[in-house]
Amino acid sequence: MSVALTTAELYAAAARDAVRVRIAASSLDAEQHAAHGLAWIETAVEALRALEVWGARQTGEAEALVVSIGTGETLAQLAGGLPMGQNEFVRHGDFGLESHVHALLAAAKGNTPENRDALIALLRDGVTVSDALDDELLDSVRDQYRRFTDARIIPHAHGWHLANALIPDDVIAEMAALGTFGVCIAEEFGGLGLGKLVMCIVTEELSRGWIGTGSLGTRSEIAGELIMQGGTEAQKAHWLPRIASGEILPTAVFTEPDTGSDMASLQTRAARTELGWEITGAKTWITHAARTDLMTLMARTLPDVKGYAGLSMLLVPKPRGSEDDPFPAVGMTGSEIEVLGYRGMREYALQFDAMEAPEDALLGGEEGQGFKQLMRTFEGARIQTAARAVGVARRAIELGLSYAMDRKQFGQPLIAFPRVGDKLAMMVTDMVMARELTYFAARAKDSGKRCDIEAGMAKLHAARVAWANADAALQIHGGNGYALEYEISRVLCDARILNIFEGAAEIQAQVIARGKLQDRN
Repeated sequence: MSVALTTAELYAAAARDAVRVRIAASSLDAEQHAAHGLAWIETAVEALRALEVWGARQTGEAEALVVSIGTGETLAQLAGGLPMGQNEFVRHGDFGLESHVHALLAAAKGNTPENRDALIALLRDGVTVSDALDDELLDSVRDQYRRFTDARIIPHAHGWHLANALIPDDVIAEMAALGTFGVCIAEEFGGLGLGKLVMCIVTEELSRGWIGTGSLGTRSEIAGELIMQGGTEAQKAHWLPRIASGEILPTAVFTEPDTGSDMASLQTRAARTELGWEITGAKTWITHAARTDLMTLMARTLPDVKGYAGLSMLLVPKPRGSEDDPFPAVGMTGSEIEVLGYRGMREYALQFDAMEAPEDALLGGEEGQGFKQLMRTFEGARIQTAARAVGVARRAIELGLSYAMDRKQFGQPLIAFPRVGDKLAMMVTDMVMARELTYFAARAKDSGKRCDIEAGMAKLHAARVAWANADAALQIHGGNGYALEYEISRVLCDARILNIFEGAAEIQAQVIARGKLQDRN
């Protein structure tokens, strides 16, 4: 362990103690700024730890520079102010930790103009920062999906985005043939039986091409995990092989107009009938709702039971819609929500008016278990979202670097200007840290341990990096970046959603803070 990491850990421990004192006299919610600030500090320290672990396996000059720059910048931000948002910062004065500043700054030596210039010189010469995992299977998966993304997604993604087109059926079929929708589904049910780390690699590479294709697998990931962990044997046998093969495209139907993350307040009802279930209510922000065959739908089946305990998860089949008739199911209507980015599947508001579901739709066959069943998927979904963010962050680097190399101003390429080079050096460094933190969380999940804190950290950090990288790359493009014809305009729009869905940044910070204050994980 380096002196820098030890210094950062001591600072985080002192901040943790300070927050405990505060909430003992108040509450976590009342001290939300301090608690969420602690979450960001803990996340920064974990990202630094992940960077060091990665750096210890590397032998190249570029990789060594990334470690030095990332270490120096992390320590400097801990000492001077760590951003929690565009206009929110956590500072040592928030915790009365001024005595730690000298040690932090003494260890913050790596992010220098010389190191950034050296890294940019290597990038200009065509050197790439390693993403090898030193595992034949993992590296082959990355290579396979990178080639697919380069050939089938990147050349077309921007056109699909501008046309608000759905991901083409032939592309989905090719993704299915690669095993995209069954990565984590057990082999006995037709999946690949691989872990979350493989899922991260797949998602990262697909999202590098277009977040829509990277996110398509999320629907299958959530549905597959729900059924694997909570379904009856009959439900597993019926649904999992079809999801794994891509025959069935599922969608998650959880959010309601007035609830957001407050799932205890869900109002959609599912009532028993002689033939099965009857669903009534409204849902919103339902991704890919029209062109799917199965809804994992959260509804209140116990109307007299308040809060989470009255919720159940239903597996509701539906006919796949078309452009002309997006919602052919009886008792179900929908309207598209127009969005800035994150296209390819489309977002919908849904209305259910006595829609029928079969008798065996209840996941696991027991009412009142819906929220518990969903909670088991949060870790995987948030890790997968972090991987999407890493892919978006990487594409922003590719676009920014290419433009900076090709575009000339005042007789020289943009990359020759120090401020442009600084942006690119930090983009690369931040992406590596986000990637390694995401892989750390995935490995924790694959080990079978509870990892809500690690998953929250990965999602929190990677989402910020995706947005920062997209913004920096657009700035490098100048006015052209604001033009719809340039791909970076799409990447910026796509990046923005990552801080919101699958639990907003504030929700992740709450989870991390609570867990760290309880000395979990």
